[in-house]
Amino acid sequence: MEKKSEINGHAMPSSASTDRIVEEKMKKKRSFMEKLLEFLRKNLLVIMTVSGVLVGVLLGSMVRNMNLTRAQMTYFAFPGEMLLRMLKMIILPLVVCSLVSGAASLDTRSLGKLGGIAVGYFLVTTLIASGIGVSLAFIIKPGVGAGSLSLGLESISKNKETADSFLDLARNLFPANLVAAAFRSYATDYKMVAVGNDTNGTALYQKVPIGTETDGMNILGLVLFAMVFGVALRKLGEEGEELIRFFNAFNEATMVLVSWIMWYIPFGIMFLVGSKIVEMEDVVILVTSLGKYIFASILGHIIHGGIVLPLIYFAFTRKNPFSFLSGLITPFTTAFATCSSSATLPSMIKCVEENNGVDKRISRFILPIGATVNMDGAAIFQCVAAVFIAQLNNFELNAGQIFTILVTATASSVGAAGIPAGGIITIAIILEAIGLPTNDLSLMLAVDWIVDRTTTVVNVEGDALGAGILHHINQQEMKKKQQQEAELAEVRVEAVANIQAEEETSPLVTHQTKASAGMPEAIESVL
Repeated sequence: MEKKSEINGHAMPSSASTDRIVEEKMKKKRSFMEKLLEFLRKNLLVIMTVSGVLVGVLLGSMVRNMNLTRAQMTYFAFPGEMLLRMLKMIILPLVVCSLVSGAASLDTRSLGKLGGIAVGYFLVTTLIASGIGVSLAFIIKPGVGAGSLSLGLESISKNKETADSFLDLARNLFPANLVAAAFRSYATDYKMVAVGNDTNGTALYQKVPIGTETDGMNILGLVLFAMVFGVALRKLGEEGEELIRFFNAFNEATMVLVSWIMWYIPFGIMFLVGSKIVEMEDVVILVTSLGKYIFASILGHIIHGGIVLPLIYFAFTRKNPFSFLSGLITPFTTAFATCSSSATLPSMIKCVEENNGVDKRISRFILPIGATVNMDGAAIFQCVAAVFIAQLNNFELNAGQIFTILVTATASSVGAAGIPAGGIITIAIILEAIGLPTNDLSLMLAVDWIVDRTTTVVNVEGDALGAGILHHINQQEMKKKQQQEAELAEVRVEAVANIQAEEETSPLVTHQTKASAGMPEAIESVL
């Protein structure tokens, strides 16, 4: 029994009881502090990255009032430029090594099945995104009444034939020089060639396509080569093991570099966002003039990224999609700041594997492909832009042209570069396909820095959820395989037990029963 002291007739707890109460309070306090420290330790990078965006907005707003010169703006943007350079530097080894090791680690049958599911997922989600973009453009009508827009912008002409655009896509799939593909891609240009004179003696000219090289990594060709090369190494068997181990080690070393770069992301993002705010000119006029277009594009991104993609993920996995997405705040913030799917790839692979437990073989196989060919966000704003320009020019779109917009946006998004403003080029393909002028593309470029941020976030979200779906399907397949193997093992054991029982119960051991001793091996080989 604990002793209690009495003061003024009231029972008071003893010193031992008081010590216990104090100790319990201290434990609770310590446990709370430990939980808080653990939370901060786990989410420090996320907190720092989001804070970098907010501080960047404030810093940009403050510096904007200082009327910096062009040279001073360049110096101010330097830390952000360094972040982009670091992320782009790591893309080539990351894409090539991760795809080679990923394709080599999966057997041919599962590779073909997962690849087929991935392609189907990419096509369906991009087609849905295109449908959302066209529907919102017809509902909101961003171009109606905006025909008198005069923002003092220079016209941009992209008179590339639609057929040549798709032929260039096929050519880039098979680069003539792999080394050159690391920094150049194929593009068709035109020259006028004299083909003779007409009846009046006037020279006749014909537009002839010629091949040129443009700056920028041909990531599509590198992706295809890396996948096929990985499958070839797998086919080699033991002879290819050494090279597979090399690519695996190279890939792991690259991921270590990625983990180091990620700690620079918050600082770089702060200056990326701040420099964009400093560079803005007449943003109020642009937003008020093109507000409906911006609203339609961003609303399409919210619907597709917040409703459609999570529902597709839930339909396949029966898991909460938002708990999956909560582990990807850092890559989403990076996508928002850099406007580049390719630049977001390193942090996306790291977070998908560490925070969401996606198999490395799946993530390093599917995410580089998704960053190249899966552009849901780009498809939405391209469709909105095409209908917007049609409305701007009082051009009535018929059913055939609407279908052309949907198909062309879905197909051309495959070849869209995963870089800032990469989707603007593909809008020209859509406009050419439906016979609209490309002069109004300057309007898209004027506000692309606003729309491109949500575009990139939706692009990388689609890639991440696709990786999650494939990981779930692969796990289910592995479980089925394990169950089948367990059932086969049970059949083997039962068959062997039956044969042994027959031998023991047989009254005469004949030559035939002796020969039956080899039956278990025969049964096992058949099974």
